[in-house]
Order: sequence, then structure tokens, then C-alpha cells
Amino acid sequence: MRTLLHLRFLARPLIFLLLVLLIGGFSSACESTTPKGSPTKSSVKTGIKPIPDDEVAIIEMENESAYGKIIIELYPNIAPEMVKRFKELAREGFYDGTTFHRINASVIQGGDPLSKDNDPSNDGMGKSNKPNVPAEFSDIPYDAGIVGAARSQDPNSANSQFFITLKREPSFDKKYTVFGKVIEGMNNVRIIAASPRDGERPLEPIRIKTIKIVKRTTDSLGE
Repeated sequence: MRTLLHLRFLARPLIFLLLVLLIGGFSSACESTTPKGSPTKSSVKTGIKPIPDDEVAIIEMENESAYGKIIIELYPNIAPEMVKRFKELAREGFYDGTTFHRINASVIQGGDPLSKDNDPSNDGMGKSNKPNVPAEFSDIPYDAGIVGAARSQDPNSANSQFFITLKREPSFDKKYTVFGKVIEGMNNVRIIAASPRDGERPLEPIRIKTIKIVKRTTDSLGE
């Protein structure tokens, strides 16, 4: 009789432990079903009209006669941290000598410091030595000319790389931080995109001379 009571006494904590393990496993399984790159509704800014900053970014190309320049208005009310990072890196000369290392029918992409070297195989893998920028997703549609922050599968992995869309890309909506838009030089963006390439890699370096951050005036916009 004592043996039976002793066994029952031991069985209770074992049953409790099994229940805890089962519940914990179920909870972990539920969490893992959320796609890594998909934002939650609460993390997307909605219904906010972008307000252009009082400064613009002017991308000057090394081969100006072929590619001209690109002027971008920035949206600090939509993506304050990414705008801050972009301006900071531009003023430090970080983008000087980098290339548009990736071109396809959807985007041109640049901002990788590894694209400065003569090894194209590592282009697209680099970033600055500054911390990554958390996602600042919004419901601004990815129309032609939108400037977005490139990232890996981790939504909070934007850093220095950026891309410019060539056409409407609904699959990008609410998944990549929008922080600006091309307001002058979109034809130059398309010329860059039409360059000869191997896959998505330009056959010849399409190099950025510098990116200037200047006050938005009629002179800076070429008006």
C-alpha cells in the first residue's frame, strides 16, 4: 500500500512537468509560424503623407556624361532613422566610389562599401560600421522612383545600402523602409538600369562619385 501511495506521489510532479513541456512546445511552434520578413500591422505606419525634408540628396556619378545626376527628396516624417543614417553616411563620404552593383528590371541598388574594390563577387554583402537601422515600414506604395532601404531577411537589418525602383512594385509594399523619392534624374536611373550586365551584375562599374546633402532650393533642383 505504501509503495502505491509513494508511486502516486512521484507521478504528480512528472505529469505536471510533461504538461509544462507540451505547453511550451506549442507556444514555440506558434511563434515560428510568423514569416521572418513580414511586419506586424502595428509596425507599419499608415495614412501618413510623406513630407519632403528641407534638404535633398544629389547623387553625382563618376561618368557624368553617361549617367548624369539623380536628385532625391527625403522623408524624415516617415523614416527618421534611415534618413538620418543616409545623410550621415553621405556627409562622411561613405558612398564616394561605391557602385550601383545590382541592376535588374525592378531596381538599381547601391551603397555597399565592398563595391569599391575590384572583387565583384562580394558586392551586396557589405555595410557601414554603424548599427543596423530598425524597420520603419509604411503604406507608401513602391511606385517608380521610390528610394528604399535594402535589407536581409531580418526586417531590422537596413544599414547603408539603398535601391531605387524602376516601376510599380506591389510586392515591396510594407516590407522595405521607404525614405525618399527621385524628383529629378529618373531618366538617368533608367539609363543605369539599361547598362550591359551579367545576371544582375553590371559588366562595367557604374560608380558614384559622391552624394551631396544640400538645402532644397531652386538652384539645387536645377529649376
